Amino acid sequence: MASQTTDDLNRELQERRKSALAMGSEKRLAERKEKGILNARQRLDYLLDEGSFLEVGMLARSHRAEVRDRTPADGKVSGYGKIDGRNIAVVSNDFTTLGASSSVINGKKIKHVKEVAAAKGLPLVMLGESSGARMPDRMGASGRSILGQDPTEFRRRREMPLVSALLGDCYGSSTWYACMSDFAVMRKGATMAVASSRVTSIAINQPVDPEELGGWKLHTEKTGLVDYAVETDEEALDIVKRYLSYMPQGGKVAPEIVAVPEGSDAAGEELAKLIPESQSQVYDSHKIVEGIADLGSVFALKPRFGRSLVTSLARLNGRSVGFIASNPMVRGGAIDVDSMRKATSFLVLCDSFNIPIIFLVDQPGFLIGPEGEKRWAPGRIMNWMNALSQVTVPRIAITMRKNYGQAYLNMGGGRHADLQAAWPSANFGFMDPRVGVNVLYGLKREDDPERFDNLVAEIANDSSAFALAELFESQAVIAPNETRAFLTSALDIQCSGLEGSVGQHHLANWPTSF
Repeated sequence: MASQTTDDLNRELQERRKSALAMGSEKRLAERKEKGILNARQRLDYLLDEGSFLEVGMLARSHRAEVRDRTPADGKVSGYGKIDGRNIAVVSNDFTTLGASSSVINGKKIKHVKEVAAAKGLPLVMLGESSGARMPDRMGASGRSILGQDPTEFRRRREMPLVSALLGDCYGSSTWYACMSDFAVMRKGATMAVASSRVTSIAINQPVDPEELGGWKLHTEKTGLVDYAVETDEEALDIVKRYLSYMPQGGKVAPEIVAVPEGSDAAGEELAKLIPESQSQVYDSHKIVEGIADLGSVFALKPRFGRSLVTSLARLNGRSVGFIASNPMVRGGAIDVDSMRKATSFLVLCDSFNIPIIFLVDQPGFLIGPEGEKRWAPGRIMNWMNALSQVTVPRIAITMRKNYGQAYLNMGGGRHADLQAAWPSANFGFMDPRVGVNVLYGLKREDDPERFDNLVAEIANDSSAFALAELFESQAVIAPNETRAFLTSALDIQCSGLEGSVGQHHLANWPTSF
């Protein structure tokens, strides 16, 4: 057989590249286009800055001879690119190629990209859509022998931000990486589960609806594993870009400080008008966060989950910050089990990626009752305290109205914040003064209205913002319209010094879902 010339080899290279770029088949690509769903490479084109993609593993194929010719890029497109000029690593699953099923070769591709991202400080984006493990690769003794060869495959130490977009049927690796991610977005109509509804139906011998098994409502409202659900691939990729704009490249650096939009100070002047004087009247705490943060910078995480707390990324004077705010619109702000999980994971996120934390507090305590106890509420409360006690980025707590009970500590009370301030309307009792009178004195208002009201006033006065300030348990009492300026100055101090806002990352290996 004659040796190949240089021209022959170059032609072969171009043919192999052409085959990889063609992906699974023209028919499958056409079907996706008709449904308005992007393919793996179109998703990269949309996500990344034009011309910035550096692909690795384009010529990879299955190691099994019987499917080698049907596995261009082995079903996963991987490499590096830029978003708004910043380097990222990325894996985009090609469902047109054997359902982007997990195999020996594409597993090596993921491992390579993930290791480079961790070592070099590059955010890693996983564009998920996969059918699970590839058969017969995983069958029998030989199939077992290729599993678990990387003992750190599922270890998460948060060296870099990890983001997942769930853009179709997601089983196997797409599910695992979404559950390991700091942030996940799902296109409505996509599913995420351990196995498909078909496999699950066979296993449990009853019909299973894909949406009930792993649809967007389940994961944004019940499990909390997904932050956002959107209508299209493009919307999902836009949200990925926005989320990353608040993040640093990796854990060793702080997020960059950006320009402050004009008019950012104006909303703060109206804060006092947003909160009713009556402690029993509710208000929208999203508007409070928006009134303090830079104009247009608020980005809520898990807005449909654990709704009695609001967790939002935002910017304050150009700096990325994280807000944990009580939300009286839901259960009066009483903190339930889902809110506890949400707050704890948010603390871990902010501490791992050097984002200062601001508590905005108006909470009546934890939501008590049999349901919470069955879901181990005491353990969730202590998980939160364990995480908070290990946070090393700056923490500032502002009490606006109620701040009762043990939840006072969970929301940055005592020495669990670096700086505490309160509005004049703040009350730091162990419980609502009206309930306190009943507990302490066994008195109801209908029994003796005058004595009851006097005792309520006495208890409230003893736990006022001024009472705590006199004991230096609160370092400042500020008017609502001073909040933005106070926080801006406080963060300038707290983020200064040798380490600035780069923390020690004690929480970097905290479980990503719990």
